[in-house]
Amino acid sequence: MRTCLECSEKIVGREDKKFCSDNCRNAYNNKINKDSTNFMRNVNNKLRKNYRILSELNSEGKSKATRDKMVNKGFDFEFFTNILQTKTGNTYYFLYDQGYRSLDNDYYMLVKKEI
Repeated sequence: MRTCLECSEKIVGREDKKFCSDNCRNAYNNKINKDSTNFMRNVNNKLRKNYRILSELNSEGKSKATRDKMVNKGFDFEFFTNILQTKTGNTYYFLYDQGYRSLDNDYYMLVKKEI
C-alpha cells in the first residue's frame, strides 16, 4: 500500500504516484524549497531594487550620482550581478545592463551597457 508523502493518506491511481492530490504535492514541495526560495527571493528583490534605482538615476545612459543619494534611495552596494574590469583598470559593477564605478569624493559614474 502506497501513502502520500505529505499527509500519509492512501494513494489511488498510477503506480508511480507519490501524492494523493495537487494540494499535497504543492505543500510538500513548498516545505522542501522554503529556505532556499526565501533566500533567493530576498536576493532577487535587492537586485531588482538596485536596478530600479540605477535606472532612475541614469535615465540618459551616462550620468553621475553621489553615494549618499544612492544610499538614501535604498541602494545596497553588496548586491550586483557582475563585474567588468576595463583595459584601463577601471572596475564597473553591473546590475544586468546598468552599471556604476567609483569616482573621487564619493561620486559614482553611472552607465548603461548597450545590449
